[in-house]
Amino acid sequence: MMSVFRPGLFEGKVAIVTGGGTGIGKAIARELLYLGSKVVIASRKEERLKRTAEELCRHIQPSSTAEVKVVPCNIRDEKQVTNLMEETLSSYGKIDFLVNNGGGQFVSPVANMSLKGWKAVVDTNLNGTFLCCKEAFRLWMCNNGGSIVNIIVDMSKGFPGMAHSGAARAGVHNLTMSLAVEWIGCGVRINCVSPGVVYSDTAAQNYSEYEPELFQKMANLLPAKRCGTTAEVAGAVSFLLSPAAAYITGTTIDVDGASSKVFVNNLPTAEKCSLPEYTWKDDSIPSSKL
Repeated sequence: MMSVFRPGLFEGKVAIVTGGGTGIGKAIARELLYLGSKVVIASRKEERLKRTAEELCRHIQPSSTAEVKVVPCNIRDEKQVTNLMEETLSSYGKIDFLVNNGGGQFVSPVANMSLKGWKAVVDTNLNGTFLCCKEAFRLWMCNNGGSIVNIIVDMSKGFPGMAHSGAARAGVHNLTMSLAVEWIGCGVRINCVSPGVVYSDTAAQNYSEYEPELFQKMANLLPAKRCGTTAEVAGAVSFLLSPAAAYITGTTIDVDGASSKVFVNNLPTAEKCSLPEYTWKDDSIPSSKL
Protein backbone atom coordinates (compact mmCIF):
# COMPACT_ATOMS: atom_id res chain seq x y z
CA MET A 1 0.00 0.00 0.00
CA MET A 2 1.20 3.50 -0.88
CA SER A 3 -0.78 6.44 0.46
CA VAL A 4 -1.28 9.53 -1.70
CA PHE A 5 -0.34 11.58 1.39
CA ARG A 6 3.25 12.31 2.35
CA PRO A 7 4.96 9.86 4.70
CA GLY A 8 4.87 10.93 8.33
CA LEU A 9 1.92 13.29 7.85
CA PHE A 10 0.33 12.09 11.10
CA GLU A 11 3.50 11.19 12.98
CA GLY A 12 2.90 11.66 16.71
CA LYS A 13 -0.89 11.91 16.34
CA VAL A 14 -3.34 9.68 18.19
CA ALA A 15 -6.52 8.44 16.52
CA ILE A 16 -9.52 6.36 17.59
CA VAL A 17 -11.37 4.41 14.89
CA THR A 18 -14.61 2.71 15.92
CA GLY A 19 -15.63 -0.29 13.86
CA GLY A 20 -11.93 -0.59 13.12
CA GLY A 21 -11.83 -4.37 12.87
CA THR A 22 -13.25 -4.80 9.37
CA GLY A 23 -14.14 -3.15 6.10
CA ILE A 24 -13.98 0.64 5.85
CA GLY A 25 -12.86 1.07 9.47
CA LYS A 26 -9.96 -1.31 8.94
CA ALA A 27 -8.90 0.59 5.81
CA ILE A 28 -9.01 3.90 7.67
CA ALA A 29 -6.89 2.48 10.49
CA ARG A 30 -4.40 1.10 7.96
CA GLU A 31 -4.05 4.47 6.25
CA LEU A 32 -3.57 6.34 9.52
CA LEU A 33 -0.95 3.87 10.70
CA TYR A 34 0.90 4.15 7.41
CA LEU A 35 0.96 7.93 7.88
CA GLY A 36 2.47 7.60 11.34
CA SER A 37 -0.47 7.90 13.73
CA LYS A 38 -0.99 5.79 16.81
CA VAL A 39 -4.37 4.15 16.24
CA VAL A 40 -6.83 2.68 18.73
CA ILE A 41 -9.29 0.36 17.01
CA ALA A 42 -12.54 -0.43 18.78
CA SER A 43 -15.51 -2.72 18.27
CA ARG A 44 -17.47 -5.29 20.22
CA LYS A 45 -15.54 -8.37 19.03
CA GLU A 46 -12.15 -8.47 20.76
CA GLU A 47 -10.80 -11.53 18.93
CA ARG A 48 -11.50 -9.98 15.55
CA LEU A 49 -9.82 -6.76 16.68
CA LYS A 50 -6.72 -8.67 17.75
CA ARG A 51 -6.47 -10.44 14.37
CA THR A 52 -6.87 -7.12 12.60
CA ALA A 53 -4.24 -5.48 14.77
CA GLU A 54 -1.73 -8.19 13.89
CA GLU A 55 -2.41 -7.62 10.21
CA LEU A 56 -2.29 -3.83 10.48
CA CYS A 57 1.13 -3.87 12.10
CA ARG A 58 2.57 -4.84 8.72
CA HIS A 59 1.61 -1.41 7.34
CA ILE A 60 3.67 0.54 9.87
CA GLN A 61 6.79 2.08 8.36
CA PRO A 62 10.07 0.91 9.92
CA SER A 63 11.10 4.42 11.02
CA SER A 64 7.64 5.34 12.36
CA THR A 65 6.48 5.59 15.96
CA ALA A 66 3.01 4.44 14.92
CA GLU A 67 1.36 1.57 16.72
CA VAL A 68 -2.05 -0.03 16.99
CA LYS A 69 -3.96 -0.66 20.22
CA VAL A 70 -7.10 -2.74 20.71
CA VAL A 71 -9.91 -1.61 23.02
CA PRO A 72 -13.15 -3.63 22.94
CA CYS A 73 -16.14 -1.29 23.07
CA ASN A 74 -19.86 -1.47 22.46
CA ILE A 75 -20.54 2.12 21.43
CA ARG A 76 -24.15 1.83 22.62
CA ASP A 77 -22.87 1.61 26.21
CA GLU A 78 -21.88 4.96 27.74
CA LYS A 79 -19.53 3.39 30.30
CA GLN A 80 -17.70 1.44 27.61
CA VAL A 81 -17.36 4.56 25.45
CA THR A 82 -15.95 6.48 28.42
CA ASN A 83 -13.53 3.60 29.02
CA LEU A 84 -12.44 3.74 25.36
CA MET A 85 -11.51 7.40 25.70
CA GLU A 86 -9.85 6.93 29.10
CA GLU A 87 -7.84 3.93 27.89
CA THR A 88 -6.58 5.98 24.95
CA LEU A 89 -5.63 8.91 27.18
CA SER A 90 -3.96 6.58 29.67
CA SER A 91 -1.86 4.98 26.91
CA TYR A 92 -1.05 8.00 24.75
CA GLY A 93 -1.98 11.13 26.69
CA LYS A 94 -4.21 12.72 24.05
CA ILE A 95 -6.87 12.20 21.36
CA ASP A 96 -6.15 14.10 18.16
CA PHE A 97 -8.58 12.30 15.85
CA LEU A 98 -11.85 10.43 16.25
CA VAL A 99 -13.35 8.50 13.35
CA ASN A 100 -16.87 7.29 14.09
CA ASN A 101 -17.18 4.39 11.68
CA GLY A 102 -18.89 1.90 13.99
CA GLY A 103 -22.43 1.02 12.96
CA GLY A 104 -24.56 -1.49 11.15
CA GLN A 105 -27.91 -2.28 9.62
CA PHE A 106 -29.90 -5.06 8.02
CA VAL A 107 -32.16 -5.24 5.00
CA SER A 108 -35.84 -5.05 5.86
CA PRO A 109 -38.92 -3.09 4.81
CA VAL A 110 -40.31 -1.05 7.70
CA ALA A 111 -43.55 -3.06 7.70
CA ASN A 112 -41.55 -6.15 8.71
CA MET A 113 -39.25 -4.38 11.14
CA SER A 114 -39.59 -4.91 14.88
CA LEU A 115 -39.16 -2.08 17.35
CA LYS A 116 -36.21 -4.00 18.79
CA GLY A 117 -34.49 -4.08 15.40
CA TRP A 118 -35.21 -0.40 14.78
CA LYS A 119 -33.85 0.59 18.19
CA ALA A 120 -30.72 -1.53 17.78
CA VAL A 121 -29.72 0.23 14.55
CA VAL A 122 -30.62 3.74 15.75
CA ASP A 123 -28.90 3.11 19.09
CA THR A 124 -25.68 2.02 17.37
CA ASN A 125 -25.51 4.41 14.44
CA LEU A 126 -26.89 7.58 16.02
CA ASN A 127 -26.59 7.24 19.79
CA GLY A 128 -23.22 5.50 19.56
CA THR A 129 -21.82 8.30 17.43
CA PHE A 130 -23.25 10.88 19.84
CA LEU A 131 -21.65 9.16 22.83
CA CYS A 132 -18.23 8.91 21.16
CA CYS A 133 -18.29 12.56 20.10
CA LYS A 134 -19.45 13.73 23.53
CA GLU A 135 -16.93 11.73 25.53
CA ALA A 136 -13.98 12.59 23.28
CA PHE A 137 -14.93 16.25 23.60
CA ARG A 138 -15.56 16.14 27.35
CA LEU A 139 -12.39 14.28 28.25
CA TRP A 140 -9.93 15.91 25.86
CA MET A 141 -10.98 17.97 22.86
CA CYS A 142 -12.86 20.69 24.75
CA ASN A 143 -9.53 22.00 26.03
CA ASN A 144 -7.16 20.78 23.34
CA GLY A 145 -9.01 20.78 20.01
CA GLY A 146 -9.12 17.91 17.56
CA SER A 147 -10.79 16.59 14.45
CA ILE A 148 -13.74 14.21 14.16
CA VAL A 149 -15.02 12.42 11.05
CA ASN A 150 -18.38 10.64 11.08
CA ILE A 151 -19.06 7.95 8.47
CA ILE A 152 -22.64 8.11 7.20
CA VAL A 153 -24.53 7.08 4.03
CA ASP A 154 -26.30 9.00 1.29
CA MET A 155 -29.86 9.38 2.56
CA SER A 156 -30.74 12.47 0.53
CA LYS A 157 -33.30 10.46 -1.44
CA GLY A 158 -34.38 8.26 1.45
CA PHE A 159 -33.00 4.81 2.18
CA PRO A 160 -35.79 2.36 1.29
CA GLY A 161 -35.11 -1.13 2.52
CA MET A 162 -32.94 0.17 5.36
CA ALA A 163 -34.97 3.09 6.69
CA HIS A 164 -33.67 2.59 10.23
CA SER A 165 -30.11 3.26 9.07
CA GLY A 166 -31.16 6.15 6.85
CA ALA A 167 -32.97 7.83 9.74
CA ALA A 168 -30.04 7.31 12.10
CA ARG A 169 -27.42 8.54 9.63
CA ALA A 170 -29.55 11.59 8.83
CA GLY A 171 -29.46 12.30 12.54
CA VAL A 172 -25.66 12.00 12.54
CA HIS A 173 -25.49 14.39 9.58
CA ASN A 174 -27.54 16.99 11.45
CA LEU A 175 -25.63 16.39 14.69
CA THR A 176 -22.38 17.00 12.81
CA MET A 177 -23.56 20.37 11.54
CA SER A 178 -24.73 21.37 15.01
CA LEU A 179 -21.51 20.35 16.74
CA ALA A 180 -19.41 22.10 14.10
CA VAL A 181 -20.87 25.39 15.35
CA GLU A 182 -21.01 24.49 19.06
CA TRP A 183 -17.40 23.29 19.22
CA ILE A 184 -15.60 25.56 16.76
CA GLY A 185 -14.57 27.86 19.61
CA CYS A 186 -12.68 24.94 21.17
CA GLY A 187 -10.71 24.27 18.00
CA VAL A 188 -12.68 21.14 17.13
CA ARG A 189 -13.51 20.38 13.51
CA ILE A 190 -16.19 17.77 12.75
CA ASN A 191 -17.21 16.53 9.30
CA CYS A 192 -18.87 13.59 7.57
CA VAL A 193 -17.79 11.21 4.85
CA SER A 194 -20.65 9.59 2.95
CA PRO A 195 -19.53 6.48 1.04
CA GLY A 196 -21.56 5.20 -1.87
CA VAL A 197 -21.56 1.53 -2.83
CA VAL A 198 -18.19 0.41 -1.48
CA TYR A 199 -17.06 -3.18 -1.80
CA SER A 200 -15.34 -5.03 1.01
CA ASP A 201 -15.18 -8.72 1.81
CA THR A 202 -17.05 -8.07 5.05
CA ALA A 203 -19.87 -6.21 3.30
CA ALA A 204 -20.17 -8.94 0.67
CA GLN A 205 -20.50 -11.56 3.42
CA ASN A 206 -23.04 -9.49 5.35
CA TYR A 207 -25.36 -9.16 2.36
CA SER A 208 -24.72 -12.56 0.73
CA GLU A 209 -27.88 -14.09 2.18
CA TYR A 210 -29.97 -11.23 0.84
CA GLU A 211 -28.38 -11.10 -2.60
CA PRO A 212 -25.26 -13.16 -3.44
CA GLU A 213 -24.27 -11.02 -6.43
CA LEU A 214 -25.40 -7.68 -4.98
CA PHE A 215 -22.19 -5.73 -5.62
CA GLN A 216 -21.83 -6.97 -9.18
CA LYS A 217 -25.40 -5.97 -9.96
CA MET A 218 -25.02 -2.60 -8.26
CA ALA A 219 -21.80 -1.84 -10.16
CA ASN A 220 -23.66 -2.09 -13.46
CA LEU A 221 -26.20 0.50 -12.26
CA LEU A 222 -23.69 3.03 -10.93
CA PRO A 223 -22.59 6.04 -13.02
CA ALA A 224 -18.94 5.02 -12.54
CA LYS A 225 -19.75 1.40 -13.54
CA ARG A 226 -17.79 0.12 -10.55
CA CYS A 227 -18.02 0.02 -6.79
CA GLY A 228 -15.84 2.20 -4.62
CA THR A 229 -12.92 0.87 -2.59
CA THR A 230 -12.32 1.12 1.13
CA ALA A 231 -9.01 2.87 0.39
CA GLU A 232 -10.89 5.65 -1.43
CA VAL A 233 -12.99 6.28 1.68
CA ALA A 234 -9.87 6.20 3.86
CA GLY A 235 -8.27 8.84 1.63
CA ALA A 236 -11.19 11.22 2.10
CA VAL A 237 -11.09 10.70 5.87
CA SER A 238 -7.35 11.37 5.95
CA PHE A 239 -7.84 14.60 4.01
CA LEU A 240 -10.46 15.85 6.48
CA LEU A 241 -8.19 15.01 9.40
CA SER A 242 -5.20 16.71 7.78
CA PRO A 243 -4.05 20.35 7.98
CA ALA A 244 -5.25 20.81 4.39
CA ALA A 245 -8.81 20.79 5.78
CA ALA A 246 -8.08 23.32 8.52
CA TYR A 247 -10.98 25.57 7.42
CA ILE A 248 -13.46 22.77 6.75
CA THR A 249 -16.02 21.89 9.40
CA GLY A 250 -19.67 20.89 9.38
CA THR A 251 -19.58 19.56 5.84
CA THR A 252 -19.91 16.20 4.08
CA ILE A 253 -17.74 14.65 1.38
CA ASP A 254 -19.52 12.14 -0.87
CA VAL A 255 -17.24 9.29 -1.93
CA ASP A 256 -19.64 7.72 -4.36
CA GLY A 257 -18.69 8.16 -8.02
CA ALA A 258 -21.73 10.45 -8.49
CA SER A 259 -24.20 7.77 -7.38
CA SER A 260 -25.86 10.28 -5.04
CA LYS A 261 -26.77 12.34 -8.10
CA VAL A 262 -29.05 9.55 -9.32
CA PHE A 263 -31.30 7.19 -7.42
CA VAL A 264 -29.54 3.84 -7.25
CA ASN A 265 -31.19 1.14 -5.16
CA ASN A 266 -31.23 -2.58 -5.87
CA LEU A 267 -33.93 -3.30 -3.30
CA PRO A 268 -37.32 -4.52 -4.57
CA THR A 269 -40.07 -1.95 -5.07
CA ALA A 270 -43.72 -2.21 -6.04
CA GLU A 271 -44.31 -3.73 -9.48
CA LYS A 272 -46.98 -1.19 -10.25
CA CYS A 273 -48.20 2.13 -8.90
CA SER A 274 -51.36 1.91 -6.83
CA LEU A 275 -51.70 5.61 -6.02
CA PRO A 276 -55.11 6.99 -7.04
CA GLU A 277 -55.13 9.83 -9.51
CA TYR A 278 -56.61 13.23 -8.67
CA THR A 279 -57.86 15.45 -11.49
CA TRP A 280 -60.39 18.21 -12.03
CA LYS A 281 -63.67 16.72 -13.20
CA ASP A 282 -63.87 18.44 -16.55
CA ASP A 283 -65.06 16.26 -19.42
CA SER A 284 -63.68 18.72 -21.96
CA ILE A 285 -60.10 17.95 -20.91
CA PRO A 286 -58.96 14.34 -21.19
CA SER A 287 -57.41 13.19 -17.91
CA SER A 288 -54.28 12.09 -19.79
CA LYS A 289 -53.61 15.76 -20.65
CA LEU A 290 -53.83 16.99 -17.07
